[in-house]
Formats: sequence, C-alpha cells, structure tokens
Amino acid sequence: MMKFNQSAADLFIPDGASIEEALQRTSHLAIAAHQDDIEILAFHGIAECYQSPGKWFGGVVVTDGGGSPRTGAYAAYSDNQMKEIRAKEQRDAAALGEYSAQFQLAYPSAIVKKHVSVALNW
Repeated sequence: MMKFNQSAADLFIPDGASIEEALQRTSHLAIAAHQDDIEILAFHGIAECYQSPGKWFGGVVVTDGGGSPRTGAYAAYSDNQMKEIRAKEQRDAAALGEYSAQFQLAYPSAIVKKHVSVALNW
C-alpha cells in the first residue's frame, strides 16, 4: 500500500495494472511542479514511449493546481474547483498518452516554493 503525505494525492494507472507492475515497467520518468508541465517539458519522453513495446512513461506532478491562473472560463472558479479540474486534466493526459503511472502529490504551491527557497537559500 502506498501512503501519501497529502490527503488529495493520488496515483492513476491508466491501464489498471498493479502498482508494482506499473512502477517496474516505467522506463522514462518526469517530475514536474504543475499539471501540464509534464506534457510540455517531457514531450520527447512521452512520444518515445507511446505505443512502444518495452517503453513506459511515468509522471509525477508535485503541486495541487489550486494556484492556477483564473481567466476566461475559469475566472470565477475557486481553488478547490481548480484543483479538481487540473487533477482530472492530468489523469486525462495520462490516459491519452498511455502512461504507465501518473502520480499527483497535491502539495500547495506555497509550500513547495517555501521549501525550494529554503533549500536554495533564496
């Protein structure tokens, strides 16, 4: 059983494989701060693994999406609504890209920024 620090964190395995199988078969892994960063920054890895025998892409998103920009259709959305939307969008991307696994750690951006600045002594 996997234990996350944030209650909203999740692991999505698009093809329904076991956690053990999904992690063992992952050949490419991207870790990104925000939802959709993976698809922008790691497109090469996603494309290389897509429908390629023996190659599987895995993604990890650190933040929860609550601080997403609010313009246009999202202008009146709350942080909680944005979290739900961004998490669903990331799971949809993982399903479309046939990822091995998609982790969403669900840390608020403010906590991540605080710890990064402390670690980097900013």
